Amino acid sequence: MEGPSSRPPAAPDGALRRAGRRDSGGDAEPEPARDMKTHFRVCRFIMETGVKLGMRSVPVATACVLYHRFFQRAGLRAYEPYLVAMSCVYLAGKVEEQHTRTRDIINVSHRYFNSGSAPLDCDKEFWELRDSVVQCELLILRQLNFHVSFEHPHKYLLHYLLSVKSLVNRHAWSRTPVAETSWALLRDCYHGAMCIRHTPQHIAIATLYLALNSYGVELPFGEKEWWQVLCEDVTKADIDAVISDLLQLYDMEAKCI
Repeated sequence: MEGPSSRPPAAPDGALRRAGRRDSGGDAEPEPARDMKTHFRVCRFIMETGVKLGMRSVPVATACVLYHRFFQRAGLRAYEPYLVAMSCVYLAGKVEEQHTRTRDIINVSHRYFNSGSAPLDCDKEFWELRDSVVQCELLILRQLNFHVSFEHPHKYLLHYLLSVKSLVNRHAWSRTPVAETSWALLRDCYHGAMCIRHTPQHIAIATLYLALNSYGVELPFGEKEWWQVLCEDVTKADIDAVISDLLQLYDMEAKCI
């Protein structure tokens, strides 16, 4: 079938092409490991680009989910991952009602790979790249059957933090950055596909659980564990699975440096 869903998007500018080749790794490394590294780096690119564009945390999270869901169905070798990432940022802005201009996305992405460079001129190469971003957006929409609105753990984590804070001694709470650490752990979950493998509630509970344990903050004992009270369907195995996936991402980060 002809159309956006059957054609690879056009390659972006030279900087992005070089980045794609750099992430492909050597032949000695197993392909799944190379792909995981590539996805980790590209999601880091999405997050840094989102920050520079002034995007809120939820639109950035949506962009990462779009990226991971796209490559659940598409081969990494068939598409330029950084171009897909740029289109995911553009589409996420629309989905979360924080629209970002393609020109801004392209210029921020260009500077990401060319530190200190001037904005691109509106020449033939720029318009080709802009068209590629727009065409890739259509490709993503068709590949995901236009299911591009997602539920994120953010609202659950906020609710859980407020509930737990009311149970903890206020002096102990103020001395430990449990909230800040929980949000940082949640953000890190989006570097890998674990953000689409686990339910939002379980991710929120697990990041809070890990933050509390990291600082030794204890909650009052009752008939149920605090996490069972907040989320009835979560089990200790669910929490351990999320934490295990998150620790694997941190191990991946060390290998990507």
